[in-house]
Order: sequence, then structure tokens, then C-alpha cells
Amino acid sequence: MGFPGVWMTESESMTYRVVPKCACSTIGQIMFYSDHGRFFDGDIHDSTDGMHKWAQEHSHDPIERAVRARKGVTFTCVRNPYARILSSFFDKIAGIQRNGRRYRGNLVPQLIQRYGIDVGTPENGFDFDQIASFRRFLLFARDTIRFRKPMEPDIHWSAMSGHISTFIVNGGRYDQIFFTEAFNDGMAKVLDAADTPVEVDLDAVPRFNESEGHGPKRAHKVSAYFDDLSRHLIWEIYKDDFRLFRYDFDDPDNKMPLGEVDMDEVHAKLGR
Repeated sequence: MGFPGVWMTESESMTYRVVPKCACSTIGQIMFYSDHGRFFDGDIHDSTDGMHKWAQEHSHDPIERAVRARKGVTFTCVRNPYARILSSFFDKIAGIQRNGRRYRGNLVPQLIQRYGIDVGTPENGFDFDQIASFRRFLLFARDTIRFRKPMEPDIHWSAMSGHISTFIVNGGRYDQIFFTEAFNDGMAKVLDAADTPVEVDLDAVPRFNESEGHGPKRAHKVSAYFDDLSRHLIWEIYKDDFRLFRYDFDDPDNKMPLGEVDMDEVHAKLGR
């Protein structure tokens, strides 16, 4: 199976398991800068050279060798599950993508028809009932994950633990897992441990939020979107994420983790 979702600097100083909707654009740009002294011109997800990616055939051997030899620093980044699923909804379902179209072509029309989701249009200023539509989307997300209907789960709302586990199961081991909510502190620890060709000043790095500005902004605090049924569904989908990464299930408005990640526990539970 190899190492799907893995990016690595050409210098092999850092190996990163991408978790969608967890600052991956910014992390990828920092990795690119640490090798080349410049940021990639465009969305880092579109780069085809200057950084190894498992999705590129020519990167398989370098990534495989580096992971097996435990070269460089191996890491990933996680995010509060409440905030992450909301971000997925506003970006991928309610938003317009960089190509000017809806995500995955006919997905949104299907959701309108099957789940009664309304996401407005750019012409009406994305005027719709955000809370009602999000809760219906959550039913759809649960159906894709539990029943694989009406489609396979999408990477943007699949559990973080599922993404992170593939690296462990296939023989990798993480040195660090840090929080999007404490990004600079976590990324600084990765950079301190990595032997990068170019020094990175984190305070001077912009945030590369490639989904920002393409759709509606969240109009309410996080807890407003989650009634009892929604929280039941969130626990059903993301209970491992809450437990392993120490996020607060009881208070959706508390975005910060309640403790540090226990790396041994992560490797033990996700390596089965």
C-alpha cells in the first residue's frame, strides 16, 4: 500500500502525513520554502516538482527509503473535529472551488435533491440557513462513512485517525503530532528538530488558506450548529479523534485540546 498522503522535502529533512483541513496548505509551503528559500507559486497541492509526494510515481522510492531509515522528522497535524467538519462543509459543500465550480461536479446538486441541503449561490450572497443545511450535511457525511452510501467517504470529512493510521500500519512512525490551534508552537518544534537547508522564520510565513474567500463565512459560534442529534453523529464518526488527540467533546466552543497527544497510545491504537 505504501504511504498515501505523504509529502517529503527533497532534502529529506521532513516527512509529513497530510490530513485535509488541518493547515496542510501552510505546512506544505513551509516545507517547500525550507528547501528552496521561496514559496511555491500557487496552491501547493498542485506542485509536481520541488517536493516529493506519494501521489507522484517518481517519489515512491525516496519516500519509502526515508521512512524505513527514519530519516528526518516525521510529523502530522490535527484539528478540533467540530471545527474541521464545519470547515469541510463551508469549503467543499457551500463554497465555490478555485476552478469556479462546485466541489466534485454534481455532488452538491445530489445533496440538494437527496438531503434537502440549501447552500445558496454567489449571486444571492450565499444566503441560506447555515445551521439547518449543515445538520443535513452531517447526516450525509455519516452515511458515507458508516454505510459508504451514496458515495465513498471523502478525505475532507473522513476521521483524522483514519488518515494518520495508514502511515503507521505500513511501517512508519511519527516523531511529532501537533495541533492546528497551536500551529506556530507545533511547527517550531518540527523545524527545530529538522536539518533544513534554509532557515524558516515562522513569524514571517503567511497563512496559505486556499479555501478562504470562495464561499460563505460561518455566521454563528460553533456550538450553534450542533444539537443533540448532531453531537451524537459527531461522536459516532470522530470518537477516536476526540480520544486520541484530547479534544473536548462536551464543549464545541472550546477549540483547544485538553492535553498533549500520547504518541505511544497513538501508535499502539492506530497501528493495529
